[in-house]
Parts: sequence; C-alpha cells; structure tokens
Amino acid sequence: MGAELNGLRGQLLATVREQGGAVDALVADALRNVPRHIFLPDLPPDAAYRDEAIVTKWDADGMPTSSSSQPTIMAIMLDQLGATRGQRVLEIGAGTGFNAGLLAHIVGPKGSVVSIDLDPEIVDRAEENLSAAGCDRVTVLHTDGALGHPPRAPYDRIIATVGVWDLAPAWHEQLAPDGRLVVPLDLRGVQRSVCFERVDDYWTSRSARACGFMRMRGQFAGPERNHLLDKQTHLTLSLPEARELDTAAVVEALDAPEVEIRTGVAPTQSEFFDGFGLWLAIREPRWFSLSEQDPGTRLGSAPMRAPDAVVTAGVLDEFGLATLSVGSAGELVVTGAERIAEELAEHVVAWDEAGRPGSTGLRIDAHPAGSDATGEYVIDKKCVRLVLTWP
Repeated sequence: MGAELNGLRGQLLATVREQGGAVDALVADALRNVPRHIFLPDLPPDAAYRDEAIVTKWDADGMPTSSSSQPTIMAIMLDQLGATRGQRVLEIGAGTGFNAGLLAHIVGPKGSVVSIDLDPEIVDRAEENLSAAGCDRVTVLHTDGALGHPPRAPYDRIIATVGVWDLAPAWHEQLAPDGRLVVPLDLRGVQRSVCFERVDDYWTSRSARACGFMRMRGQFAGPERNHLLDKQTHLTLSLPEARELDTAAVVEALDAPEVEIRTGVAPTQSEFFDGFGLWLAIREPRWFSLSEQDPGTRLGSAPMRAPDAVVTAGVLDEFGLATLSVGSAGELVVTGAERIAEELAEHVVAWDEAGRPGSTGLRIDAHPAGSDATGEYVIDKKCVRLVLTWP
C-alpha cells in the first residue's frame, strides 16, 4: 500500500507541475510526502489524490462552505508564498488541515505554522487530521481570520486559503517588515491569488494568478451575494455586491432569451477564466456569474467547466439580462434581451481586440483607504484602495 500511495502522490505532483504549480523544490517535496488521503478520510486514496477541489462541508441550502482546495492552486499559492526553512507562517482558513501540513513540511522542525478558522467544527477536524498525519508543528485556533494571531507575531509569511474582500490591518501589523502576504483577493467579484510585499506604507503585488475560493466570513466578509435559483441543479447567480433581485424573473429570462449574437471570438477555457471574467468585472458594474451543477439543465454550453459544475458570466439590469455560452468551434455566443446582449457582445469583442489580457503582467497596488493614488482601474475597499495596471 505504501508504494501505491507514493505512486499516487508522484502522479499528483506531475499533474500539478503540468498545470504550472510546484516549481519550488520545497513545495514539490511537501506534495511528495504529506499524505492528502489522511486529510480526506471519507474518500478512497485514488480519489483523494486527484487534482480536484473536494467539498467537505455544506450549509442548510446545500451550498458548499468548506473544502480541500485543488492541489494545483494550492501549489501555485505556496510557490507565490516562497516560505523557507525555519520561518513562522500564519494561515487564514484551516480547511481540512492539508495546506497547513504542507506548510509545516516546508518550514521544517525549526519553523512554525498557526492556522486559524472561524468555524469550530472545521478547527476540530483539521486538528484531528493533522494529528493523524503526524504533523505536530501546527497550531490550529478558533478565531476570526481578520484578527490574525498577535501572540505569535511577527510572521515571515501570511497566507489566506479563503477568498478575501479586503486586506485586514492586523495582517499588515503582524507581518515582518520583509514578509510576504498571499491572498485570494476579490476584484469586484472575481478573485486573483495575489502575492504582496510591502513598499513604504502600501502593498505591491509580485504576482497574480487566477483562482476561485469560498468567501471569508466574519467581520471582514465582503458584500458579495449568492442567489440560489434552482435547488435541484444548484443554479446560483452571484453578484459582486448586494442588489435587489427578482429570482423568478431571472429564471424566466434565462429560459426565454430574445436574441442570440455570435461574437466571432473563440477563447480557450483558461483565457476565458483568467481574462474575460476580470475584464468584465472591472469595467461593467452590472456583471454577474452563473453556475450550475454539471450536468445541468440551463448551462450545458457554458464556457467554463469544473469537475462538478459549469460556469458562465453575464450582465443584468432592470431591463433584462444576457449570458455567454459556447457555440461551434468554441465561439462565444451571447443570448438574452436584445440591448443588453449587444452590450455584452461589445465587451467580448473589445477584450479580444485588446489582446485578451489576463493576469499576466497585472500589477495591483494596495494603498491605505482614502489615498489619492490612481491608475488604470481603481477599486476602493474599507481598508485599502486597489490600483490595477497592466504593462
């Protein structure tokens, strides 16, 4: 069995490398040695070592609230973090404990890892899993991630494994002067895993990668809102901030679009995920995302496919909505109310004519709230002003 498990871990590492993660030797060694199947005891080992996110907790409506993240994005974020032997690391969001186990392996016996979570049940489960895996250098605490953990500060590295809407002042205060912060940061409803370092009184990004995480709860929860449209297929519409929504009218509009517009643009799934979603989010205040379990009944031709869901994007206002699907030869097709469908198609064409920009070259500076810093695109949060620029 040991040889079989080693083989599964080796296969997972190979897959992760193919997808662009685990370039760092310490991260790769952690993936070879930390047993993910122990952190997912309800799954057979072969399922635990697939390169997939695995939901581990749901709310009363059947919506996921906790998971073990996809190993590839975990490796990408750990590469961004660049933790080394002997360092002190703070993790926001405990999950199953697997990421904390990887971190403990990376920092070694002279390092330390503190993992915190708002959910006491998740804390208990993470502690059990870490103990079973022999990861005894991790402290798991029940507290709000936005508060950090001052008694162990300063930290050389801070990483969040939940989507964050804002940058908590506690993270700035508890990070060592030459430290590094990696967070899945909300950019008007889409997320980028951003590696920040400090420059004077603000943060500047060293890298940004596309990602998707469950949102942070507690006092630093963001304004994003999810609307469950169909319980049977988990058809869910997500808005970057709270807005009034007639869910029955939305479903009716989805089922009876007025027009269909072919855009002539045929991006790959990764180009769509990394590029067009961000383009639309920062330029279009009426944008939304729409997801459904796969196979669903309404989003069968959605441009993005995950192991258990399909996802698309669209625009919504009081006059109607429009969404994107994939037609022949991968072409993006817009369906919906005529005027708003034409506007969404114009966004697609403009993104294509601009060279389909995505995360490559994206720079994000996070200045203190109230700053007069400016750039191509500015997003104001409670604690920081984000300035986004491309080369």
